[in-house]
Amino acid sequence: MGSVHGLSWVGSQEHFVDEINTKRIHHIVLGRFGGNSSAGQYKNEDGCIVWVDEKMDWEFVILLDAHQSAESAELVISSFIEKKDVIQSILSLSISEAFNRLNEMIVSTFQSRHFKEACQKIQGETACLFVVRKGKFLSWLSIGDCILYLHHPELSALNEYQQNQRSFYEWVGRVNTFDLEAPCYSVGRKELRKGKNHLFVTTDGLIECPNTNFQNPKEIFKPFENNSNEDSVKLLLREIKEKNVRDSSTILSWFVDIDLDASRPSDDIIR
Repeated sequence: MGSVHGLSWVGSQEHFVDEINTKRIHHIVLGRFGGNSSAGQYKNEDGCIVWVDEKMDWEFVILLDAHQSAESAELVISSFIEKKDVIQSILSLSISEAFNRLNEMIVSTFQSRHFKEACQKIQGETACLFVVRKGKFLSWLSIGDCILYLHHPELSALNEYQQNQRSFYEWVGRVNTFDLEAPCYSVGRKELRKGKNHLFVTTDGLIECPNTNFQNPKEIFKPFENNSNEDSVKLLLREIKEKNVRDSSTILSWFVDIDLDASRPSDDIIR
């Protein structure tokens, strides 16, 4: 299991207020901007985990957007770092089994008495988005309003970009969806298309920046047409910095080349 590249971060460790930061974790670019102090920002409550295993052909990421304090993001990150070996073991299974087991493990972690008791001792709560790519398939579990986009020419031609449903009033933490009689979250899977697939995960600071059009995913992907992955992430963050955004933004961006054919309708003419 030594082939895994990784990083974990919480905004309470380094806040990046007034500062654009990009970092590569293998082929994934992490972009961070803590917001502008001139707009009233003084802290960053985002967080993430990024693990990449090139040999086993998977990426696993968690993106967090907390509020009131970063304590909920810290709790989620520490809870899943403890389970790193378990997650790596699950992701060594077949794709179908790995995705099923991973979702079960995430939900059981959040439903555990130990975790729920810890939530009652912290300030604030966090949105959580778990994304895993293995082989030519993508799987996610989403609590709250972080966003997963997928760009591929065959999908963008049909105006499909956003994969998960942003869901408001859902969190893990002091106010906790897993305290409800029916915990509220969404899960999804996607077959990646043949060719270059661009995966892009972001907190909502980017898309809610005033005087930009980033709520339209087409605008987010424009810089990537003529620039490298890292330079494009920097350009996006530079624009929201110049537009004096207050909210912090955290981005994870990476490309996956798929050489296998994807599903097509049965009446599609083979050329």
